[in-house]
Amino acid sequence: MCHLIELLFFMTRYFIQLSYNGTRFHGWQVQPNAKTVQEEITKALSTILREDISILGCGRTDTGVHASYFIAHFDSENSSLGLNNNFVYKLNRFLPKDIAIQKIMEVNPEAHARFDAVSRTYKYFVSLQKDPFTQEVFTPETRDLDVRKMNQAAEILFNYIDFTSFSKLHTDVKTNNCKIMEARWIQSKSKLIFTIKADRFLRNMVRAIVGTMFEVGLGKMSLDEFAKVIEDKDRAKAGVSAPPQGLFLYDIEYPPSVYSKR
Repeated sequence: MCHLIELLFFMTRYFIQLSYNGTRFHGWQVQPNAKTVQEEITKALSTILREDISILGCGRTDTGVHASYFIAHFDSENSSLGLNNNFVYKLNRFLPKDIAIQKIMEVNPEAHARFDAVSRTYKYFVSLQKDPFTQEVFTPETRDLDVRKMNQAAEILFNYIDFTSFSKLHTDVKTNNCKIMEARWIQSKSKLIFTIKADRFLRNMVRAIVGTMFEVGLGKMSLDEFAKVIEDKDRAKAGVSAPPQGLFLYDIEYPPSVYSKR
């Protein structure tokens, strides 16, 4: 027991900033008989550092979902990784082409990539015309969408905190309450981008919101009906989840205390 305490004392905690194209992965989190981002990075770190590394992510992404900004943390006996640019280079050489490491930062030894996050931002990308060059990272939607109505639906989100209607069923969480800080659609020529920021997100929440907003944009659901969906707290009354390929984890914010070292 004493040996374990001494070992932990001499470990250094790091945040690792990365991005990945989720097309070939069954999400972030390790699972049996499936290729995941967490598994690939754990294997790479353990091999290069010659340590038994365990890495924990800021959250989980579903199969086919991407991250342009993702944070994970791990502990190592090596105390100089944050200053070693060559280590990031080695790690990227070892990893497959659809995972990229941007930075490794030494952090507070108690910092936690998931639980210390104060906000997360997701973006959902839609192509309004068929485009063979963006099919892995944009969701094609060639039907006529009323973007103004979809933005009115986005404003309705600010009136609520319980988003049970947009959550995957039977998840192990204590509350379905989330504080939405930003939600808006922006159209640029043939591309449509939805940005949503909150203190936390439920499983499948963003895709369920986008899919339900598609119903509004197509005139299949009124704004009053959209509000009623949220109030009823019933996933069956919301729209079908939007496809995964258009969704990106885009940003995560942490308090300054996370970056204070020993």
